[in-house]
Amino acid sequence: MAEQYLSSKILVVDDGLDRKILGHLLTREGYEVLEAADGAEGLRLCLTDRPDLILLDVNMPKLDGFSLLTLLQKDERTAGIPIIFLTSLDEARDKIVGLEMGAVDYITKPYDIGEVTARIRNQLKIYHLTQELRRANEELREKQRQINEDLKAAAAIQKSLLPSAQLHLDNVEVEWRFYPCELIGGDIFNLFKIRDEYLGFYIIDVSGHGVPAALVTVSITQSLQYYKENISLMGCNCADSAILSPSKLLLSLDREYPMERFDKYFTMAYLVLNRGTGELVYANAAHPPPIRLESSGSLQLLEEGGSIIGLGGSIPFFEGRVTLQPGDKVVLYTDGLVDYQNDRGEFFGEERFYQFLKTHAAAPLPRLTAELFQTLEQFGNQAKLRDDVSFLTFLYKGAP
Repeated sequence: MAEQYLSSKILVVDDGLDRKILGHLLTREGYEVLEAADGAEGLRLCLTDRPDLILLDVNMPKLDGFSLLTLLQKDERTAGIPIIFLTSLDEARDKIVGLEMGAVDYITKPYDIGEVTARIRNQLKIYHLTQELRRANEELREKQRQINEDLKAAAAIQKSLLPSAQLHLDNVEVEWRFYPCELIGGDIFNLFKIRDEYLGFYIIDVSGHGVPAALVTVSITQSLQYYKENISLMGCNCADSAILSPSKLLLSLDREYPMERFDKYFTMAYLVLNRGTGELVYANAAHPPPIRLESSGSLQLLEEGGSIIGLGGSIPFFEGRVTLQPGDKVVLYTDGLVDYQNDRGEFFGEERFYQFLKTHAAAPLPRLTAELFQTLEQFGNQAKLRDDVSFLTFLYKGAP
């Protein structure tokens, strides 16, 4: 590192004999030395040769030291070059002004070569370390920019796994919202047709946040796509033998995703709706229970199921059944909604959420959804999300 400092380029700007003396001493020390007899020439050399350090006299023709310092600091090409003022013993005021204007040090005439070289060496060390730090910061910024671009692309991919706007259903209306606490998150949900008579719904919350959790959601979604495409080949205890039962699906995922596979577990609710009869079969793997919401405001929690997914298939899952009536809504959500904290540390909470649903039970689905998140936003008072928030709700209109 010392050799790097000795190979540095130093510009001496002085209109007197001191310029030659300093130039000779510094050349002998191994530095590359540039000389300027006035401020104007010093400015030109700064722009063309970019010195690593400048020794600058105050009193010079054409352009004095203070004026040159001002011009150098205004130009981003030269603003970072350290400047040491050359002053006489009786120029105490010049020292103060120079330091206040941005000079890093001063050297008093007559010069002591030991003091001169020590001060120059110290400032060059600081300068080169600063340059290295700046380059490192630029590299970090570029890497962060690339990471952000990758995260945006990943967020677009994750968004593509959410419900499609092209899924048109004549007797089921669907609304949803997804707010990851980072660019991407560990929540995922969707619905899909199973032949013409059935709809499958799922909502998943993977432990953790960010990229690791999001990658697991992609893997789970791929598995669900496989189950969907091969559903007629699987065992089932639903009313129709072509439909994979929710409990068997959760058990299959529990075996496929033991906790040690990704060092993650997840909660999940999976429901199958018979669009003709309104029968809803479901199983819940330690997820916040879906809610059956009647237009009267009555709530029913759909709690049947079992533990988290990640235990390796060691614990069975149980199913629940309800029959929806025309006008009933079913609400699925992740715990990020009820666990949302405002700026005073208060939780939105299940009680507040349930009360909102009861109050808005008869509201059209788009209005219910919009007002829920307006209420959540007002409650939070712009507090940052600490967990992903997902919300999927559907309205059953009766037999098609």
